[in-house]
Amino acid sequence: MIQGKSDPNYRVIAENRRARFDYFIESDLEVGIVLSGSEVKALRTGQCNIAESYASVEEGELWLINGYISAYKQAGVFGHEERRRRKLLVKGKELSRLWQAVGREGMTLVPLVMYFNHRGIVKLKLGIAKGKKIHDKRDTAAKRDWGRQKQRLLKQG
Repeated sequence: MIQGKSDPNYRVIAENRRARFDYFIESDLEVGIVLSGSEVKALRTGQCNIAESYASVEEGELWLINGYISAYKQAGVFGHEERRRRKLLVKGKELSRLWQAVGREGMTLVPLVMYFNHRGIVKLKLGIAKGKKIHDKRDTAAKRDWGRQKQRLLKQG
């Protein structure tokens, strides 16, 4: 089945727009996430923020740290902790590749998008990224501005 914006069941829950400004995204990876029932209900209402979060390989497992999912009021006492560490699901071979990238190459695992896939399952797209310096950010902004100017000139001419 086609996955993406053309699929009617695909729905973005949260997006980390700042990630592409702060990091060079080398590659990305789709991972599953272990959630409780109240967390999924809260995500269906769109109450989530992944802008300040990151992923880490600890003790042979992949974790999402500092991801915010607001409390679901109807859950009552069966609710969840809003900023708890959440386990990410990934195959063993991918986990070793991520661990290697973070350990040896100095990369960072940055959450890019959290979404419901075409089957209604919550997925997280992780970017394997390298941090940008201030001059790199200026270069990116200048290229983006030039691209916009070029489009305007082509449209007018």
